[in-house]
Amino acid sequence: MEHIGLNPERLTLEFMSGSEANVYVEVVNKFVKKVKELGPLGKSEGLDENGLKLKLEALTKLIPYIRLVENERLRAHFHKEEEYEEFYSSEEFNELFRELVADKLAISEIMLLLREKPLSTGEISKILSLTPSEVARHLDSSTRQGLVRYEESQWRFAYA
Repeated sequence: MEHIGLNPERLTLEFMSGSEANVYVEVVNKFVKKVKELGPLGKSEGLDENGLKLKLEALTKLIPYIRLVENERLRAHFHKEEEYEEFYSSEEFNELFRELVADKLAISEIMLLLREKPLSTGEISKILSLTPSEVARHLDSSTRQGLVRYEESQWRFAYA
């Protein structure tokens, strides 16, 4: 959620048994209350409608890839909730997630922006709230793959 600019409190994962109906009702009611407090999607995160739409569209395009990565690299089985929390909050997992998903998400957002019009590194950086060096790294790899091209006359990158 953080990688797409949404408040992570908009998602909750809870462990419970199918026989714990009262726990389920309690968890759902607490979550609904929290989401109502946060308000409409994007608003509490400071995203305008176009920014939210861009992030969700970029994420939607990555879903098949994310499913593949999850099945191949991110799936782990745990016997205790503590093991689950320890793994998913570890630096090792964060690095793996950045490498496998977060960078692809940023590239997807950049491609969607460049489909609309050519942009400079600085413009992309400002729109996506990424550092110019992050944007440059993604543009470099995308240029080498033939996804974008640099238009010297405009000093901007364009969708290839």
